[in-house]
Amino acid sequence: MTVTEALQLANELVFAQTGKHLDDLQEEVIKGLWQGQTYKTIAEESNRSESRVKDIGHKLLHILSEQLGEDVKKSNFCSTIERLKVISSPSSQVGINHNFNFCSKSFHNNTKELLLDKLSNTSRVFHDLTIAPKINYFYDRTTELNTLSHWLIDQNTRLISVLGLSGIGKTTLVKQFVDLNLQYFDIIIWKNIKLSPSLDSIMAEILTSINPDSILSDHKLTQTLNLFRDQKCLIILDDVQELFIKEKSAGQYKNEYRDYQPFFTMITETEHKSSLILISQEKCQEMISLDEELYPIQCLELQGLDSIEILKNYGLQDQESWSTLIELYEGNPVYLKDIAGLIKKIFSGKLSQFLHENSLIITEGIKSRLNQIFERLSRIEQQIIIKLSQDNHPVSREDLRESLSLSSMDLINGLESLTRRYLIKIIESDQVLFGLSPVVREYIKSCCD
Repeated sequence: MTVTEALQLANELVFAQTGKHLDDLQEEVIKGLWQGQTYKTIAEESNRSESRVKDIGHKLLHILSEQLGEDVKKSNFCSTIERLKVISSPSSQVGINHNFNFCSKSFHNNTKELLLDKLSNTSRVFHDLTIAPKINYFYDRTTELNTLSHWLIDQNTRLISVLGLSGIGKTTLVKQFVDLNLQYFDIIIWKNIKLSPSLDSIMAEILTSINPDSILSDHKLTQTLNLFRDQKCLIILDDVQELFIKEKSAGQYKNEYRDYQPFFTMITETEHKSSLILISQEKCQEMISLDEELYPIQCLELQGLDSIEILKNYGLQDQESWSTLIELYEGNPVYLKDIAGLIKKIFSGKLSQFLHENSLIITEGIKSRLNQIFERLSRIEQQIIIKLSQDNHPVSREDLRESLSLSSMDLINGLESLTRRYLIKIIESDQVLFGLSPVVREYIKSCCD
Protein backbone atom coordinates (compact mmCIF):
# COMPACT_ATOMS: atom_id res chain seq x y z
CA MET A 1 0.00 0.00 0.00
CA THR A 2 1.42 3.38 -1.02
CA VAL A 3 1.45 6.59 0.98
CA THR A 4 -1.00 8.04 -1.57
CA GLU A 5 -3.48 5.23 -0.92
CA ALA A 6 -3.06 5.67 2.84
CA LEU A 7 -3.77 9.41 2.44
CA GLN A 8 -6.85 8.72 0.31
CA LEU A 9 -8.28 6.25 2.82
CA ALA A 10 -7.52 8.53 5.80
CA ASN A 11 -9.13 11.45 3.95
CA GLU A 12 -12.33 9.47 3.31
CA LEU A 13 -12.51 8.35 6.93
CA VAL A 14 -11.97 11.88 8.27
CA PHE A 15 -14.56 13.26 5.84
CA ALA A 16 -17.08 10.60 6.89
CA GLN A 17 -16.63 11.64 10.52
CA THR A 18 -16.27 15.43 10.22
CA GLY A 19 -17.59 16.40 6.78
CA LYS A 20 -14.21 18.04 6.04
CA HIS A 21 -11.29 16.86 3.93
CA LEU A 22 -7.69 16.84 5.16
CA ASP A 23 -5.87 20.15 4.96
CA ASP A 24 -2.20 20.44 3.98
CA LEU A 25 -0.80 20.11 7.51
CA GLN A 26 -3.08 17.19 8.32
CA GLU A 27 -1.82 15.46 5.18
CA GLU A 28 1.77 16.02 6.29
CA VAL A 29 0.96 14.47 9.67
CA ILE A 30 -0.73 11.45 8.04
CA LYS A 31 2.27 10.98 5.75
CA GLY A 32 4.60 11.13 8.74
CA LEU A 33 2.54 8.64 10.74
CA TRP A 34 2.51 6.29 7.76
CA GLN A 35 6.29 6.55 7.43
CA GLY A 36 6.81 5.94 11.17
CA GLN A 37 8.21 9.39 11.84
CA THR A 38 8.17 11.11 15.23
CA TYR A 39 6.12 14.25 15.72
CA LYS A 40 9.39 16.16 16.07
CA THR A 41 10.56 15.02 12.62
CA ILE A 42 7.20 15.81 11.05
CA ALA A 43 7.32 19.27 12.62
CA GLU A 44 10.82 19.94 11.28
CA GLU A 45 9.93 18.84 7.75
CA SER A 46 6.71 20.88 7.69
CA ASN A 47 8.24 23.94 9.39
CA ARG A 48 5.68 23.87 12.19
CA SER A 49 6.04 23.63 15.97
CA GLU A 50 6.21 20.18 17.48
CA SER A 51 3.33 20.98 19.87
CA ARG A 52 1.12 22.00 16.94
CA VAL A 53 1.93 18.83 15.00
CA LYS A 54 1.41 16.65 18.06
CA ASP A 55 -1.97 18.28 18.73
CA ILE A 56 -3.11 17.67 15.15
CA GLY A 57 -1.84 14.08 15.31
CA HIS A 58 -3.79 13.36 18.49
CA LYS A 59 -6.95 14.89 17.02
CA LEU A 60 -6.64 12.88 13.80
CA LEU A 61 -6.13 9.62 15.68
CA HIS A 62 -9.15 10.47 17.84
CA ILE A 63 -11.27 11.09 14.72
CA LEU A 64 -10.16 7.78 13.21
CA SER A 65 -10.87 5.98 16.49
CA GLU A 66 -14.38 7.46 16.63
CA GLN A 67 -15.08 6.57 13.00
CA LEU A 68 -13.77 3.01 13.22
CA GLY A 69 -14.99 2.19 16.71
CA GLU A 70 -11.55 1.03 17.87
CA ASP A 71 -8.51 2.57 19.51
CA VAL A 72 -6.23 3.92 16.76
CA LYS A 73 -2.78 4.97 18.01
CA LYS A 74 0.57 5.87 16.46
CA SER A 75 1.74 2.34 17.17
CA ASN A 76 -1.07 0.65 15.24
CA PHE A 77 -1.93 3.36 12.68
CA CYS A 78 -0.20 1.61 9.75
CA SER A 79 -1.61 -1.84 10.54
CA THR A 80 -5.12 -0.38 10.92
CA ILE A 81 -4.97 1.40 7.56
CA GLU A 82 -3.50 -1.70 5.90
CA ARG A 83 -6.28 -3.85 7.35
CA LEU A 84 -8.98 -1.44 6.16
CA LYS A 85 -7.39 -1.42 2.71
CA VAL A 86 -7.71 -5.21 2.61
CA ILE A 87 -11.30 -5.10 3.89
CA SER A 88 -12.27 -2.52 1.26
CA SER A 89 -10.39 -4.03 -1.65
CA PRO A 90 -12.50 -5.47 -4.49
CA SER A 91 -10.15 -8.47 -4.58
CA SER A 92 -10.34 -9.08 -0.84
CA GLN A 93 -11.14 -12.65 0.16
CA VAL A 94 -12.68 -11.83 3.53
CA GLY A 95 -16.26 -12.30 2.42
CA ILE A 96 -17.27 -8.66 1.95
CA ASN A 97 -19.50 -8.10 -1.06
CA HIS A 98 -18.95 -4.33 -1.30
CA ASN A 99 -16.57 -3.01 -3.95
CA PHE A 100 -15.37 0.44 -2.92
CA ASN A 101 -13.11 2.79 -4.80
CA PHE A 102 -11.08 4.93 -2.39
CA CYS A 103 -11.53 7.94 -4.65
CA SER A 104 -15.27 7.53 -5.09
CA LYS A 105 -17.68 9.91 -3.40
CA SER A 106 -19.73 6.96 -2.18
CA PHE A 107 -16.97 5.55 0.00
CA HIS A 108 -17.30 7.99 2.90
CA ASN A 109 -21.07 7.46 2.96
CA ASN A 110 -20.61 3.72 3.32
CA THR A 111 -17.61 3.48 5.68
CA LYS A 112 -19.65 2.68 8.78
CA GLU A 113 -21.94 0.33 6.84
CA LEU A 114 -18.89 -1.52 5.57
CA LEU A 115 -17.44 -1.92 9.06
CA LEU A 116 -20.79 -2.93 10.57
CA ASP A 117 -21.27 -5.43 7.78
CA LYS A 118 -17.85 -6.87 8.51
CA LEU A 119 -18.66 -7.13 12.21
CA SER A 120 -21.88 -9.03 11.54
CA ASN A 121 -20.48 -11.16 8.74
CA THR A 122 -18.94 -14.57 9.37
CA SER A 123 -15.65 -13.11 8.15
CA ARG A 124 -14.69 -10.15 10.25
CA VAL A 125 -12.03 -8.40 12.25
CA PHE A 126 -12.67 -8.43 15.98
CA HIS A 127 -10.22 -7.82 18.82
CA ASP A 128 -11.35 -8.13 22.44
CA LEU A 129 -8.44 -7.25 24.73
CA THR A 130 -10.58 -5.68 27.44
CA ILE A 131 -9.03 -7.66 30.29
CA ALA A 132 -5.53 -7.89 28.81
CA PRO A 133 -2.94 -5.86 30.74
CA LYS A 134 -1.55 -2.56 29.52
CA ILE A 135 2.20 -2.79 28.97
CA ASN A 136 4.05 0.23 30.37
CA TYR A 137 7.56 -1.19 30.13
CA PHE A 138 8.85 -4.08 28.07
CA TYR A 139 12.37 -5.41 28.43
CA ASP A 140 14.54 -7.48 26.17
CA ARG A 141 12.54 -10.55 25.11
CA THR A 142 13.43 -10.26 21.42
CA THR A 143 14.28 -13.96 21.09
CA GLU A 144 11.01 -15.02 22.71
CA LEU A 145 8.98 -12.61 20.55
CA ASN A 146 10.65 -13.98 17.42
CA THR A 147 9.92 -17.51 18.58
CA LEU A 148 6.22 -16.74 19.05
CA SER A 149 6.10 -15.02 15.66
CA HIS A 150 7.66 -18.06 14.01
CA TRP A 151 5.26 -20.48 15.66
CA LEU A 152 2.06 -18.46 15.26
CA ILE A 153 2.57 -16.65 11.97
CA ASP A 154 4.97 -18.83 9.99
CA GLN A 155 4.04 -22.30 11.25
CA ASN A 156 0.43 -21.80 12.35
CA THR A 157 1.07 -23.73 15.59
CA ARG A 158 -2.35 -24.46 17.08
CA LEU A 159 -1.58 -24.91 20.78
CA ILE A 160 1.16 -23.02 22.62
CA SER A 161 1.93 -22.93 26.33
CA VAL A 162 3.86 -19.99 27.75
CA LEU A 163 5.17 -21.22 31.08
CA GLY A 164 7.21 -20.13 34.08
CA LEU A 165 7.16 -18.95 37.68
CA SER A 166 4.79 -16.26 38.86
CA GLY A 167 6.17 -12.80 37.98
CA ILE A 168 8.57 -14.03 35.31
CA GLY A 169 6.78 -12.07 32.55
CA LYS A 170 4.55 -14.59 30.75
CA THR A 171 1.48 -12.38 30.41
CA THR A 172 3.58 -9.32 29.52
CA LEU A 173 5.36 -11.23 26.75
CA VAL A 174 2.14 -12.50 25.19
CA LYS A 175 0.47 -9.07 25.35
CA GLN A 176 3.51 -7.47 23.70
CA PHE A 177 3.35 -10.06 20.93
CA VAL A 178 -0.35 -9.36 20.42
CA ASP A 179 0.19 -5.58 20.33
CA LEU A 180 2.84 -5.99 17.64
CA ASN A 181 0.93 -8.50 15.50
CA LEU A 182 -2.73 -7.46 15.50
CA GLN A 183 -2.79 -7.33 11.73
CA TYR A 184 -2.10 -11.06 11.32
CA PHE A 185 -5.30 -12.24 13.02
CA ASP A 186 -8.95 -11.73 12.14
CA ILE A 187 -10.10 -12.38 15.69
CA ILE A 188 -8.14 -11.96 18.93
CA ILE A 189 -9.83 -12.66 22.26
CA TRP A 190 -8.15 -12.59 25.69
CA LYS A 191 -9.74 -14.51 28.55
CA ASN A 192 -8.64 -15.13 32.15
CA ILE A 193 -9.52 -18.44 33.79
CA LYS A 194 -9.92 -16.69 37.15
CA LEU A 195 -12.82 -14.68 35.71
CA SER A 196 -14.41 -17.29 33.43
CA PRO A 197 -13.32 -20.73 34.57
CA SER A 198 -15.75 -23.01 32.70
CA LEU A 199 -15.05 -23.98 29.09
CA ASP A 200 -18.74 -23.63 28.22
CA SER A 201 -18.82 -20.02 29.44
CA ILE A 202 -15.62 -19.14 27.58
CA MET A 203 -16.93 -20.58 24.31
CA ALA A 204 -20.24 -18.75 24.86
CA GLU A 205 -18.41 -15.46 25.44
CA ILE A 206 -16.31 -15.94 22.32
CA LEU A 207 -19.29 -16.79 20.13
CA THR A 208 -21.43 -14.01 21.63
CA SER A 209 -18.70 -11.50 20.91
CA ILE A 210 -18.57 -12.56 17.27
CA ASN A 211 -22.26 -12.98 16.53
CA PRO A 212 -24.70 -12.82 19.47
CA ASP A 213 -27.65 -14.06 17.40
CA SER A 214 -26.15 -17.30 16.16
CA ILE A 215 -25.28 -19.29 19.31
CA LEU A 216 -26.72 -22.79 19.47
CA SER A 217 -26.61 -23.79 23.13
CA ASP A 218 -26.03 -27.47 22.39
CA HIS A 219 -23.40 -26.97 19.71
CA LYS A 220 -20.93 -24.44 21.09
CA LEU A 221 -17.91 -26.69 20.52
CA THR A 222 -18.86 -27.29 16.88
CA GLN A 223 -19.47 -23.58 16.36
CA THR A 224 -16.14 -22.70 17.96
CA LEU A 225 -14.23 -25.15 15.75
CA ASN A 226 -16.07 -23.85 12.69
CA LEU A 227 -15.03 -20.33 13.65
CA PHE A 228 -11.42 -21.51 13.99
CA ARG A 229 -11.63 -22.99 10.49
CA ASP A 230 -13.34 -20.00 8.87
CA GLN A 231 -11.09 -17.29 10.31
CA LYS A 232 -7.62 -16.89 11.72
CA CYS A 233 -8.31 -16.59 15.43
CA LEU A 234 -5.92 -16.12 18.33
CA ILE A 235 -7.43 -17.03 21.70
CA ILE A 236 -5.38 -16.37 24.85
CA LEU A 237 -6.25 -18.08 28.12
CA ASP A 238 -4.38 -16.61 31.09
CA ASP A 239 -3.91 -18.18 34.57
CA VAL A 240 -4.54 -21.69 33.24
CA GLN A 241 -3.09 -23.17 36.47
CA GLU A 242 -6.46 -22.31 38.05
CA LEU A 243 -7.90 -25.33 36.21
CA PHE A 244 -5.69 -27.69 38.21
CA ILE A 245 -6.19 -29.30 41.62
CA LYS A 246 -4.30 -27.90 44.59
CA GLU A 247 -2.24 -30.25 46.76
CA LYS A 248 -1.88 -32.74 43.90
CA SER A 249 0.81 -33.24 41.28
CA ALA A 250 1.08 -30.41 38.76
CA GLY A 251 -1.35 -30.21 35.87
CA GLN A 252 -4.17 -32.43 37.17
CA TYR A 253 -7.56 -31.04 36.20
CA LYS A 254 -10.29 -30.34 38.72
CA ASN A 255 -13.31 -32.55 38.04
CA GLU A 256 -15.45 -29.62 36.91
CA TYR A 257 -12.85 -28.58 34.33
CA ARG A 258 -11.97 -31.94 32.80
CA ASP A 259 -13.67 -30.92 29.55
CA TYR A 260 -10.66 -28.71 28.83
CA GLN A 261 -8.45 -31.75 28.32
CA PRO A 262 -10.27 -33.15 25.25
CA PHE A 263 -10.82 -29.58 24.01
CA PHE A 264 -7.08 -28.81 24.01
CA THR A 265 -6.37 -32.13 22.29
CA MET A 266 -9.08 -31.48 19.70
CA ILE A 267 -7.53 -28.09 18.94
CA THR A 268 -4.36 -29.91 17.84
CA GLU A 269 -6.08 -32.73 15.96
CA THR A 270 -8.66 -30.72 13.99
CA GLU A 271 -7.78 -28.94 10.74
CA HIS A 272 -8.12 -25.16 11.14
CA LYS A 273 -6.06 -21.96 10.87
CA SER A 274 -6.32 -20.63 14.43
CA SER A 275 -4.17 -20.75 17.56
CA LEU A 276 -4.67 -21.04 21.30
CA ILE A 277 -2.12 -19.68 23.80
CA LEU A 278 -2.17 -21.02 27.35
CA ILE A 279 -0.40 -18.88 29.97
CA SER A 280 0.29 -20.93 33.07
CA GLN A 281 2.55 -21.56 36.06
CA GLU A 282 2.12 -25.30 35.54
CA LYS A 283 2.54 -27.40 32.42
CA CYS A 284 -0.70 -29.19 31.53
CA GLN A 285 -0.76 -32.86 30.61
CA GLU A 286 -1.40 -32.23 26.90
CA MET A 287 1.95 -30.49 26.54
CA ILE A 288 3.66 -33.63 27.84
CA SER A 289 1.61 -36.45 26.32
CA LEU A 290 1.36 -35.01 22.79
CA ASP A 291 4.43 -35.38 20.59
CA GLU A 292 5.63 -32.03 19.19
CA GLU A 293 6.85 -33.83 16.06
CA LEU A 294 3.36 -35.18 15.34
CA TYR A 295 1.12 -32.41 16.67
CA PRO A 296 1.18 -28.62 16.10
CA ILE A 297 2.05 -27.75 19.72
CA GLN A 298 4.92 -25.87 21.36
CA CYS A 299 6.04 -24.86 24.87
CA LEU A 300 7.85 -21.62 25.63
CA GLU A 301 9.41 -21.78 29.09
CA LEU A 302 10.50 -18.36 30.33
CA GLN A 303 13.63 -17.73 32.33
CA GLY A 304 14.58 -14.55 34.16
CA LEU A 305 16.02 -11.51 32.40
CA ASP A 306 19.72 -10.68 32.66
CA SER A 307 19.73 -7.16 31.22
CA ILE A 308 20.33 -4.19 33.52
CA GLU A 309 17.66 -2.36 31.49
CA ILE A 310 15.09 -3.96 33.77
CA LEU A 311 16.22 -1.69 36.63
CA LYS A 312 16.58 1.58 34.74
CA ASN A 313 13.12 2.94 35.70
CA TYR A 314 13.39 2.33 39.45
CA GLY A 315 15.79 5.13 40.38
CA LEU A 316 18.43 2.93 42.03
CA GLN A 317 21.95 4.20 42.54
CA ASP A 318 25.21 2.25 42.11
CA GLN A 319 24.53 1.07 38.57
CA GLU A 320 27.71 -0.99 38.61
CA SER A 321 25.95 -3.32 41.09
CA TRP A 322 22.67 -3.68 39.20
CA SER A 323 23.75 -6.96 37.61
CA THR A 324 24.48 -8.35 41.09
CA LEU A 325 20.94 -7.60 42.22
CA ILE A 326 19.49 -9.10 39.04
CA GLU A 327 21.49 -12.28 39.55
CA LEU A 328 20.47 -12.47 43.20
CA TYR A 329 16.76 -12.38 42.29
CA GLU A 330 17.29 -14.39 39.08
CA GLY A 331 15.98 -11.70 36.77
CA ASN A 332 12.36 -12.12 37.87
CA PRO A 333 10.76 -8.76 36.90
CA VAL A 334 8.19 -8.75 39.72
CA TYR A 335 10.72 -9.75 42.39
CA LEU A 336 13.05 -7.01 41.19
CA LYS A 337 10.24 -4.44 41.20
CA ASP A 338 9.38 -5.34 44.80
CA ILE A 339 12.95 -5.30 46.02
CA ALA A 340 13.74 -2.05 44.16
CA GLY A 341 10.80 -0.42 45.94
CA LEU A 342 12.14 -1.61 49.28
CA ILE A 343 15.64 -0.30 48.48
CA LYS A 344 14.24 3.12 47.55
CA LYS A 345 12.24 3.38 50.77
CA ILE A 346 14.61 1.88 53.33
CA PHE A 347 18.01 2.56 51.74
CA SER A 348 17.20 5.80 49.84
CA GLY A 349 17.88 3.96 46.60
CA LYS A 350 21.47 3.11 47.58
CA LEU A 351 21.89 -0.42 46.27
CA SER A 352 25.39 -0.78 47.70
CA GLN A 353 24.04 -0.36 51.24
CA PHE A 354 21.40 -3.01 50.60
CA LEU A 355 23.99 -5.45 49.28
CA HIS A 356 26.18 -4.83 52.35
CA GLU A 357 23.43 -6.44 54.42
CA ASN A 358 24.69 -9.66 52.82
CA SER A 359 21.30 -11.33 53.01
CA LEU A 360 18.58 -12.13 50.53
CA ILE A 361 15.42 -10.29 51.58
CA ILE A 362 12.00 -11.80 50.85
CA THR A 363 9.52 -8.94 50.61
CA GLU A 364 5.88 -9.39 51.54
CA GLY A 365 5.00 -9.21 47.84
CA ILE A 366 7.42 -12.01 46.94
CA LYS A 367 6.26 -14.04 49.93
CA SER A 368 2.62 -13.68 48.91
CA ARG A 369 3.33 -15.00 45.41
CA LEU A 370 5.35 -17.93 46.69
CA ASN A 371 2.68 -18.68 49.30
CA GLN A 372 0.18 -19.22 46.51
CA ILE A 373 2.56 -21.60 44.75
CA PHE A 374 3.52 -23.49 47.92
CA GLU A 375 -0.16 -24.01 48.79
CA ARG A 376 -0.63 -25.82 45.49
CA LEU A 377 2.07 -28.42 46.22
CA SER A 378 1.27 -31.99 47.12
CA ARG A 379 2.47 -33.35 50.46
CA ILE A 380 5.28 -35.23 48.69
CA GLU A 381 6.39 -32.12 46.81
CA GLN A 382 6.47 -30.15 50.04
CA GLN A 383 8.65 -32.78 51.68
CA ILE A 384 11.09 -32.71 48.78
CA ILE A 385 11.31 -28.95 48.55
CA ILE A 386 11.77 -28.52 52.31
CA LYS A 387 14.61 -31.04 52.23
CA LEU A 388 16.23 -29.27 49.27
CA SER A 389 16.05 -25.96 51.14
CA GLN A 390 18.18 -27.38 53.94
CA ASP A 391 21.16 -27.78 51.61
CA ASN A 392 22.95 -24.83 50.07
CA HIS A 393 24.09 -27.01 47.19
CA PRO A 394 22.27 -29.34 44.77
CA VAL A 395 21.73 -32.94 45.89
CA SER A 396 21.30 -36.21 44.06
CA ARG A 397 18.16 -38.30 43.84
CA GLU A 398 19.89 -40.99 45.87
CA ASP A 399 20.65 -38.56 48.69
CA LEU A 400 17.04 -37.41 48.70
CA ARG A 401 15.76 -40.97 48.84
CA GLU A 402 18.03 -41.77 51.79
CA SER A 403 16.87 -38.74 53.77
CA LEU A 404 13.14 -38.94 52.94
CA SER A 405 10.71 -41.74 53.71
CA LEU A 406 9.45 -41.92 50.15
CA SER A 407 9.25 -44.74 47.67
CA SER A 408 11.30 -44.45 44.51
CA MET A 409 8.10 -43.88 42.50
CA ASP A 410 6.82 -41.13 44.81
CA LEU A 411 10.18 -39.38 44.80
CA ILE A 412 10.55 -39.48 41.01
CA ASN A 413 6.97 -38.33 40.43
CA GLY A 414 7.40 -35.58 43.01
CA LEU A 415 10.58 -34.29 41.37
CA GLU A 416 8.94 -34.39 37.95
CA SER A 417 5.94 -32.44 39.23
CA LEU A 418 8.19 -29.79 40.79
CA THR A 419 9.96 -29.32 37.46
CA ARG A 420 6.55 -28.77 35.83
CA ARG A 421 6.03 -25.95 38.35
CA TYR A 422 9.50 -24.48 37.64
CA LEU A 423 10.43 -24.66 41.32
CA ILE A 424 13.55 -26.83 41.15
CA LYS A 425 16.67 -26.69 39.08
CA ILE A 426 18.23 -29.75 37.45
CA ILE A 427 22.00 -29.77 37.15
CA GLU A 428 23.57 -32.44 34.98
CA SER A 429 27.16 -33.37 35.80
CA ASP A 430 28.52 -36.84 36.59
CA GLN A 431 25.11 -37.45 38.12
CA VAL A 432 21.82 -35.59 37.96
CA LEU A 433 21.48 -33.10 40.83
CA PHE A 434 18.49 -31.12 42.07
CA GLY A 435 18.51 -27.70 43.70
CA LEU A 436 16.48 -24.59 44.44
CA SER A 437 16.85 -20.98 43.44
CA PRO A 438 18.16 -18.73 46.24
CA VAL A 439 14.79 -16.95 46.48
CA VAL A 440 12.77 -20.15 46.83
CA ARG A 441 15.29 -21.58 49.33
CA GLU A 442 15.16 -18.46 51.49
CA TYR A 443 11.37 -18.42 51.32
CA ILE A 444 11.11 -22.07 52.45
CA LYS A 445 13.55 -21.49 55.28
CA SER A 446 11.64 -18.47 56.54
CA CYS A 447 8.31 -20.29 56.38
CA CYS A 448 9.53 -23.42 58.11
CA ASP A 449 11.51 -21.78 60.94
